[in-house]
Amino acid sequence: MGSPSSYPFTVGYNDSVQGPDHDAHRRSSVECFNRAWQLIELPRRTADENSEMLLLAMSSLWHWTQRPECGPRERSIGCWQVSRCAALAGHASLAREFAQRAIEHSKDLDPYLLGCAHECAARAAALDGDSAALERHRNEARRSAERVSDAEDRARLLADLESLNQSPAGISSHPPTAPRSPRSP
Repeated sequence: MGSPSSYPFTVGYNDSVQGPDHDAHRRSSVECFNRAWQLIELPRRTADENSEMLLLAMSSLWHWTQRPECGPRERSIGCWQVSRCAALAGHASLAREFAQRAIEHSKDLDPYLLGCAHECAARAAALDGDSAALERHRNEARRSAERVSDAEDRARLLADLESLNQSPAGISSHPPTAPRSPRSP
């Protein structure tokens, strides 16, 4: 197979690669998340915009995983965004896979994030035509919403659940929690 440097398409490969640049990962995770969110909010997207949106969400999640402070909360939010983008792009199985990951990461977190994870699982199930999973996850999201103490967060989650009645892919104007800007502590 050979080393990566033996491939003609490898540019700048160096056997003595330095450690990760956490500042670059911090900036990139936020920039990719926010750009994906801009595409999520478009009322209509081209096929290229759908691809870009999904790649940005996945890139954001990957950059988060390279950051030392990445934990279940960040992984839950990143997986939620990938699931939402996959649903918007019509990729039911990918949406379902990342919704399940969001649920796993948010099990021990606040009820809002768990509710958002179940909301995206319900959305993936609706897109896939799985009415039993849709109702199961919608009910779990509603139960989580009942335990959300912040009224705005609860209203956002319930609005996202309501949007499932309009379209399985649906759009939400409310990410679970927007990441901090690169300049924030």
